[in-house]
Amino acid sequence: MDGGTQYNLRTVEEVFRDFKGRRAGMIKALTTDVGEFYEQCDPEKENLCLYGLPNEQWEVNLPAEEVPPELPEPALGINFARDGMQEKDWLSLVAVHSDAWLLAVAFHFGVRFGFDKADRKCLFTMINDLPTIFEIVTGSAKKQAKEKSSVSNHSSNKSKSSAKARGSESAKYSKSMQPKDEEDGLDKGDEEEHGDTFCGACGENYASDEFWICCDICEKWFHGKCVKITPARAEHIKQYKCPSCSNKRARP
Repeated sequence: MDGGTQYNLRTVEEVFRDFKGRRAGMIKALTTDVGEFYEQCDPEKENLCLYGLPNEQWEVNLPAEEVPPELPEPALGINFARDGMQEKDWLSLVAVHSDAWLLAVAFHFGVRFGFDKADRKCLFTMINDLPTIFEIVTGSAKKQAKEKSSVSNHSSNKSKSSAKARGSESAKYSKSMQPKDEEDGLDKGDEEEHGDTFCGACGENYASDEFWICCDICEKWFHGKCVKITPARAEHIKQYKCPSCSNKRARP
């Protein structure tokens, strides 16, 4: 439900950008904003749906009233199952339906705007290069990245260190902290080692020029900007818990 937004997505790139924005919003709901999402999915309310918005935001709302709706609708009544199963299983179920909805919306636009076979194939390839929401929520994206990597010290870099900052064994917090020659070598090796690692919040691939931090509980990696942790703040954190793990332990 996008509040009456008018769509003018005429190219594959524009539809893919719309897909990524909606996907990012739904990932936020199921990871960094999971506490708020959990509270909004009150089983006492009517049928509720999780919507991803093109501006990387999300909302829990009633389904569209018009029939047929302007866009395909996400899974109906996600709130009813909330208290009837374990939270991780419920979130995984919502993630599966969210992935299906995102594909439905993207290919709805593809048909609506006359994409030919080559355009549809290109769109699917671009979408398929990203991990699914289900893979991010369950941690299987991280597992797949480990299996693809032949670097033996990948897991050793996740040892319990101060704040577990993303980088080399010396906990490289930012590029500015390294001499240029040494920095270039580290960046190249870091990219090769962690290139298949995805942020647990936004789902984007690892990049060596960005600050990352690892949760000591679930061992998922996050962009510092996605969880609002700076390199300076990370230096003073003895054990980092991501928003999802913090909410799980805080909730009775």
